[in-house]
Amino acid sequence: MLARCSRSQHHILTFAQELDWKGRMADSELIPRKPKDTIAVVSELMMPNQVNNLGHVFGGELLSMVDRAAAVAAMRHAGGPCVTVSIDRVDFKEPIYTGELVTCTARVRFVGRTSMEVGVEVLAENLLTGVERLTNSCLLTFVAIDEEHRPRRVAPLDLSDPEDERRFREGRRRREVREELDKELEQGG
Repeated sequence: MLARCSRSQHHILTFAQELDWKGRMADSELIPRKPKDTIAVVSELMMPNQVNNLGHVFGGELLSMVDRAAAVAAMRHAGGPCVTVSIDRVDFKEPIYTGELVTCTARVRFVGRTSMEVGVEVLAENLLTGVERLTNSCLLTFVAIDEEHRPRRVAPLDLSDPEDERRFREGRRRREVREELDKELEQGG
């Protein structure tokens, strides 16, 4: 079952529909794609209206940027519209402050039949000193959808790079663990 779309996801879907679904792949075109070809970057200068009373950027502001970057990476891989199904994990390692440039870099790490795991790294840069910090890392799951908003197949990943293969194995294991936990919880265990 697909989750309801957020406002930003709705805009992504609307944009994809305006493209007349031209980027969509037929099953016969499901050739492996390199994860590096899915990389998406979203950057934004953090302003005073985006921070709390401590001067730290709101988590929701950051999650919005992360979701947008991950959606672009997923759509690049799928060749069409995708929706966020879950945000599996977000690690807030350090606060981000007003005036810092935040850059979210997303990349598809694991692909199932219709779903994709996208990893996002968040860097905060102090523009006065040039110092960059890794402040967050996140994992999101997206599902590619067709014209009727139903899940559709996506291409496999080209795992010729050892790092891509490692990320894929890790993503597959996370999926297995989630499925095992879901079964256990459904059985009341």
